[in-house]
Amino acid sequence: MSKINVLIADDHSMVRQGLKQILELEEDIQVIGQASDGEETLKLVMRLNPDVVLLDINMPRMNGIQALAELKQRQSSAKVIVLTIHTEREYLVKTVQLGAYGYVLKDADSVVLIRAIRSVHSGETYIQHNMTTELIHEFNRITIEEEKTEEKKILTKRETEVLELIAEGKLNKEIAASLYISEKTVKNHVSNIFKKLNVSDRTQAAIYAFKNNIKKI
Repeated sequence: MSKINVLIADDHSMVRQGLKQILELEEDIQVIGQASDGEETLKLVMRLNPDVVLLDINMPRMNGIQALAELKQRQSSAKVIVLTIHTEREYLVKTVQLGAYGYVLKDADSVVLIRAIRSVHSGETYIQHNMTTELIHEFNRITIEEEKTEEKKILTKRETEVLELIAEGKLNKEIAASLYISEKTVKNHVSNIFKKLNVSDRTQAAIYAFKNNIKKI
């Protein structure tokens, strides 16, 4: 089995060791490095080329946001999950804008973090469910005008069902099981939904679903 290589970046040694112990209980995850500040994070990412980086925001020498911006500048292939105590909207929005694939709070259950790692490794975006609301609020704040179209009506019944499950944070495999269809069919539906709604990822699709009352918060 091919393992997901993870780098942990946090300035607290006990946090890093605790995360390492939790993650390595999973057969498909291994921790290949640990960093205690932003500068060390950059060096290890470029040297070890991890699949996923768990990145704290509050770190010395270079904070997590600065490190994330630098990784984007260097076009690193590592997928970053911001693991933080910050529930403020501005941190979430900023890190997503800088290319973070995930955003998880430190008080989340370990199951949430493990799911986030697997999701971003497969190329999907994972925002902890209760933080999705913050993205919606920000989306509403920065939207000055929007066309008064009724795009949701162009979705088929099945596409609407798939969109509702996307908004719940379900992965393609889980959607397939819920709707008793193949994962390939789900992928086709997801692709069609993105095109019809003019969105580029699952987070944007979820925001659309909540904003248009397709899925209730």
